[in-house]
Amino acid sequence: MIPKNRSEDVILFIFRVFNSTNLLNSVMRRINLILILTVISSLLTAICQAQALIQYVNPFIGTDGHGHTYPGPSVPFGMVQLSPDTDYDGWDRCSGYDYSDSSILGFTHTHLSGTGVRDLNDLLLMPTLGEVEWYAGKRDEPNGGYRSPFSHKNENAAAGYYSVLLDDFKIKAELTTTAHVGVHRYTFPASKEANIIIDPIQETTKDAFWNFGDVNDVEINILNDSTIEGVKHSTGWASRQNFYFVIQFSKAFIDYGMLGWERDLIHKVRVKNEKQTKAFVRFNTKEGESIVVKVAVSSVSKEGAMMNLLAEVPHFDFDKVKKQCQDLWEKQLSKIKIETTEAQKQTFYTAMYHSCLAPNVISDVNGKYVDTYNHRVKKASGTGYYSTFSLWDTFRAANPLYTITNPDKTADFINSFIDFHEDRGFLPFWPLWGSETYCMIGNHAVPVIVDAYFKGIKGFDVEKAYKAIYSSSTKPAYKSEVDVFHQYDYFPSDKIRIESVSKTLEHAYNDWCVAQMAKALGKTDDYNFFSKSAQAYKNVYDAQTGFMRGKKSDGSWDNSKPFNAYKFEPTLYTEATAWQYLWYVPQDVDGLISLMGGKEKFSSKLDTLFKVSSKFEGERSDISGLIGQYAHGNEPSHHIAYLFNYAGKPWLTQFYLDKIMKTQYNNSPSGLCGNEDCGQMSAWYIFSLMGIYPVNPANGIYDIGSPRMKSAKIDMGNGKVFSINTKNYTSDNCYVQSIKLNGITQNRLSITHQDMLKGGTLEIALGPKANMKLGR
Repeated sequence: MIPKNRSEDVILFIFRVFNSTNLLNSVMRRINLILILTVISSLLTAICQAQALIQYVNPFIGTDGHGHTYPGPSVPFGMVQLSPDTDYDGWDRCSGYDYSDSSILGFTHTHLSGTGVRDLNDLLLMPTLGEVEWYAGKRDEPNGGYRSPFSHKNENAAAGYYSVLLDDFKIKAELTTTAHVGVHRYTFPASKEANIIIDPIQETTKDAFWNFGDVNDVEINILNDSTIEGVKHSTGWASRQNFYFVIQFSKAFIDYGMLGWERDLIHKVRVKNEKQTKAFVRFNTKEGESIVVKVAVSSVSKEGAMMNLLAEVPHFDFDKVKKQCQDLWEKQLSKIKIETTEAQKQTFYTAMYHSCLAPNVISDVNGKYVDTYNHRVKKASGTGYYSTFSLWDTFRAANPLYTITNPDKTADFINSFIDFHEDRGFLPFWPLWGSETYCMIGNHAVPVIVDAYFKGIKGFDVEKAYKAIYSSSTKPAYKSEVDVFHQYDYFPSDKIRIESVSKTLEHAYNDWCVAQMAKALGKTDDYNFFSKSAQAYKNVYDAQTGFMRGKKSDGSWDNSKPFNAYKFEPTLYTEATAWQYLWYVPQDVDGLISLMGGKEKFSSKLDTLFKVSSKFEGERSDISGLIGQYAHGNEPSHHIAYLFNYAGKPWLTQFYLDKIMKTQYNNSPSGLCGNEDCGQMSAWYIFSLMGIYPVNPANGIYDIGSPRMKSAKIDMGNGKVFSINTKNYTSDNCYVQSIKLNGITQNRLSITHQDMLKGGTLEIALGPKANMKLGR
């Protein structure tokens, strides 16, 4: 049997076989030594490829249905996400790509992964043949512009690489990236009119002028016969988006042209500051000739874009960049190694891949970024400045996952929060491209900082971090109502007319986080103050209906509308109903159980959640992945199945987790039941498949569920490995029979982050029937 883990062992194995059979001398006499070494090298390559984890990444997962992902390449947490766009119309094209489409309009350099709002998709390039078309054309009229039909049979996506054949032109497009540079390789047929369209505005038709956000201006400059630079200033979901770029071609172009603001074609203009909207370059190509295009981007300046280009890709070796990108992904994926079925490996490692597509570095290679509020160029406090924080989603599991797999990046993220606070006076809510979108509720940078602090993450100033979370939790910022919260110890529905119940519950949790850090830092008055408001959830619980309800400032229940737990009511709940937000008290589950009448009543109501009708009343927003009224496609539900552990019925946690993983995830394009949301949907699966989950994302405790794989080895980043081994694993055995930590049987249904940092083994035995004594 060939050894699996070390290439040196493989070489020794081969020569031992030769020696043991007396074949080596005869082979050496008959076959050239170089041939033997070639064979050995090929064998080693094959073995290494067989072991590579990137082979399990399927970037098409989530590109259909409501996943809102994109298939193109990026490095982990990179600035550039280079991917094909099929259209920008409709909610399921928030990333610019939908698997159900049959034509591609081009390749853009920035994308959002799984969000419910569309933005970015900056700087489109599209290779074409013949007469230049300036507009993409409509999706239902693919021959009306420069877009091209394609077939999924001729499309390939992998970690760090994407390719497709554009049917109209018979051009093969290939994509790969570094952190700041997108690299294209276009293989053309023979043509004297081989074009590359450069379109920063992405209009589908002439009548749809600037149909993609509010473009303030575009500048394109031809520097020489192989280099172009430019900038687009725009406002979209994120305001003040400054996108600078430099484009270099591996071959000199023979012609070019531009479309000016007045929509007149202008040829041979190279004068700087001549405002253009689009450009094309033309080549004379031979059959099968490839042209490599490098596009470096910056949020700071054109000089920054050129600096990024020279630092990261000073050559035109596409395959070298591809290998570097894939090596980075292999290193990232190798931080957790699991043994399970091939299908589950695809789902799991694609989840790991998706979890690292955001946040994104937006500083240049020298660490410089732009404070978009004060219009100042600054140096990041960490090794880079990061944005695209979908914090309302990711604080629940994605950010706790980074404390395990990327503690260094976690420090950079927190330093970015601190820099943002120093620039703006408050912590970010949902920052994109350095600007604040003010999207979603709560101030969830707070639990991210507190979680990292208690887990011992180094590399950020603790006092500055606490100052930021304290001020953001006490002083109103734009669109923040914390003063109202602390005045009433809840958000009155007649004062706060949007999402008042959800805001109360989430602010209560955040204040619990502040209280814990205050206590650890010896700030007793702060601890007492925030501990009080952490109990605010009790003020919106209505014992008569058994749900969290809107309450007015006079203390009476809001009866302006008849209460209906099945109705989507945005004045009270965020993307949810009363059924889903009843359970959001992760800081005090025992207190919630008591409030609801004890463990039996709590667990009975919780079980009912999964069994009642999935029908809603009213207009539904972003609620999917339904099992009863449990909505796995949206983040407020993600901790709920684990709550049976607290009520003494862990077998129900195990049963429902098994059901969720089997029904809400798979390895097809529609394999995500809801928006990926910058890694949160995937992080839930990563944790849950291994059998653990952070119900309270900031207390350093992982609740034990039901592992759905044979084993996992987690590199803790400190030289230690924490293993999770599953005994008697089968698809049908979902019930935990016993738990051992480092060989010692335990009855508790959790482990701590500190347990994991020490290394060791968690052994979980499974069976087909519930063990009703466990956890009691």
